[in-house]
Amino acid sequence: MPINPITHYQQVLSMALEDRSSGYQDLVSNSNPLLAILKRKGLWKEYSGPRIRETLQIAKPDGQWYAGYDLLANAPIELFNDAYFTPKMVATPITLSYEEILNNQGTNQIMDVMESYIDAAERSLMDTMEEAIHSDGTGFGGKELGGLALAVPIVEDAGTYGGISRADNSIWRTSTFDADTDFPAIGTQVSSTTIRPMLNQIMTQRSRNRSGADLLLMSPEHYAAYDAATVAIQRINDENSMGKLGFQSLKYYGAGRTADIVQAGGIGSSMPANTTYGLDTSSLRMRYNPSRNFSKLFEGEGMKPINQDAVVQYIGFMGELTMVNPLFTWRFYDSDPAT
Repeated sequence: MPINPITHYQQVLSMALEDRSSGYQDLVSNSNPLLAILKRKGLWKEYSGPRIRETLQIAKPDGQWYAGYDLLANAPIELFNDAYFTPKMVATPITLSYEEILNNQGTNQIMDVMESYIDAAERSLMDTMEEAIHSDGTGFGGKELGGLALAVPIVEDAGTYGGISRADNSIWRTSTFDADTDFPAIGTQVSSTTIRPMLNQIMTQRSRNRSGADLLLMSPEHYAAYDAATVAIQRINDENSMGKLGFQSLKYYGAGRTADIVQAGGIGSSMPANTTYGLDTSSLRMRYNPSRNFSKLFEGEGMKPINQDAVVQYIGFMGELTMVNPLFTWRFYDSDPAT
């Protein structure tokens, strides 16, 4: 008889997942700069029901100056409406065959195997969410989370987002700037000499008072250009927020504003080349179902396939990235880097 019965290994798998699952939201958020900032700001928010609704202020009442017995206007106005988003579901499998279990009897051996499988599943989970954050939501037949390619598209006046037509509602559009055409007084390429004046022009146009982009997600090309634009004595490394989380980051100072600059590209990254996202993170939300927040899909020891000698468990998430105000969010890209 084995030292530990097979059921014990199943229970060990269950307990190991239970012990680690409480930290999966941190694990995922700390792997992506946008998700990390949303987590830090308390913008990972629960939802309930079949749809995620975000209340939008779509108009404002006009102020009016008056004197004495002047009549005061009070025409009815629709101030608020809702954008709605369909939550998406994702799951990462953890599978152990009984051959692996039987070949690794004893607590120490099985925990080594289990750690490897759970670590692999967690890396897969982080990679899956990283890809989704940069996606347009069309992957897997439209079942993928709608990421920045959908929230901040190149063509800003077409399509529907959150159930609202961008073609028909200008207030529901982000902004797009093409280095090749939109900066005739500066140049047509992103380089160490043009990137700062280009960013300054964008930040001036797309900010107001205290509102504006506070996170600049840069592809390696743009990050290298900005890094080269700052000599050592001027370069300001971000060691207090994004830097502490291990991201390669700088600080932007210009046009009377500051923002975190984070390189979002790299090996296996889905960040588009020659691109910077200027994100007003206070307008973004990661909405999640509290019953499926990077938690186990199946209670207890997992599932046993009827035609396989194995035990299977999943780490699952259900939710969506949403936006409540696109006014201060933008995309800066170079449509023709060679010219």
